[in-house]
Amino acid sequence: MSRIRRPPGPKGNFLFGVSPFRVRDPLALVTRWAREFGDIFYYRFLRFHVYFFAAPEYIEQVLVAQQRKFIKGRIFQANRELFGSGLLTSEGDLWQRQRKLIQPSFHRERIAAYARTMVDDSLRLLKTWRDGDTRDIHREMMSLTLGIAARTLFSVEIAEESARIGRALDTVLVVSANPRRLLRVMRMLPLPSERRYERAVRDLDQIVFGIIRDRRAAASNTAKDTGDLLGTLLAVRDENGIPMTDQQLRDETLTLLLAGHETTATALTWTWYLLSQHPEVEQKLHAELNVVLGGRPPAAEDLPRLNYTERVVKESLRLYPPATAILRLAVEDSEIGGYKIPKNSSIGISPWVTHHDPRFFPEPEKFNPDRWTDEFQRSLPPYAYFPFGGGPRVCIGAQFAMMEAILVLATISQKFSLRVVPGHPVETFASVTLRPRYGMRMTLHARI
Repeated sequence: MSRIRRPPGPKGNFLFGVSPFRVRDPLALVTRWAREFGDIFYYRFLRFHVYFFAAPEYIEQVLVAQQRKFIKGRIFQANRELFGSGLLTSEGDLWQRQRKLIQPSFHRERIAAYARTMVDDSLRLLKTWRDGDTRDIHREMMSLTLGIAARTLFSVEIAEESARIGRALDTVLVVSANPRRLLRVMRMLPLPSERRYERAVRDLDQIVFGIIRDRRAAASNTAKDTGDLLGTLLAVRDENGIPMTDQQLRDETLTLLLAGHETTATALTWTWYLLSQHPEVEQKLHAELNVVLGGRPPAAEDLPRLNYTERVVKESLRLYPPATAILRLAVEDSEIGGYKIPKNSSIGISPWVTHHDPRFFPEPEKFNPDRWTDEFQRSLPPYAYFPFGGGPRVCIGAQFAMMEAILVLATISQKFSLRVVPGHPVETFASVTLRPRYGMRMTLHARI
């Protein structure tokens, strides 16, 4: 193993080190560090030694080539009260077992069957919209995608609980963004924020355990697979014929319910914002929708022809990736890029940083869906673009999320154009997902 010195990086206070969280815009700061110090840089925050990788070849080492040496980062360990031992946080044999059990619910054929629900729920939302109304589009998208996730993955209607879930989710995501939660002692203190977090988790537990209880009762404790994710999990048995416990079901259900709607909602929110700032792109989007759909709602079989719509979503995911950071913990020594990465080091990767790199994306700050030609995509190095992560732990719902974003965008764009309310502050907030700090207040303009 090489004994080469640590990579260059920002120098901080002798006691506390340096942290990107000390500024209002940590994404801009980390991007500046990558441009200043290079594709591998190092910094210390308190007792945490962080190695950050910005180049695709190093990202691939972490996520693929040497992925067994890196497990989920401390931020997920700090949120085990929320996610338990679900796919997002579990490791090793447990993760492999659960991934194998859940994967069939995300096969192409099943995902295509969910398209009708995505479109129907979008049309239902449009019935509540009126020309000239002002709405918080982030909140609207959160409610929409939550309903879609609940119906497609769990065959339940939770409209009456959506506001409660939304409030709880807001709380856990905001509190989780505080770097002090990385320290176990801080999570044990009776701070007001920690009490809010605990209450929010209890609320989510009550809702999810309620869904599980109702489905068990409806199935009379049989192993019948109803065709959705929860049905699959309820039906599965281990080698001894024992079903999953309610706690196991809760962990996977809550993980996928929250992850299955939060990321898509934020992606759609930023897409509406970008379209409002680029009417020329919106005009091309409308032209494609007119030709392909002719005013009718989209369907799964339309997806291969909605090429520009897909490019709009891809470019939005490039500029505003829902997950701005991928964090890992080194469980053994390794070497990447000529530098020794010691065991117990924290590993940082950011789709935001790499997606805004001019080496891979000319005019990286420009919203340009036309860049996504087949030739351009073939020219990209692996892991220059990775909005859903990569390697064995790539997002299990990536295909689901892309289809949902395209269908929702196509459905709503036929009926309305959205414009940011003048004077409304638009600012990123890098929590577990990339949310708009002040929501996204937009005015609805009916097209038909």
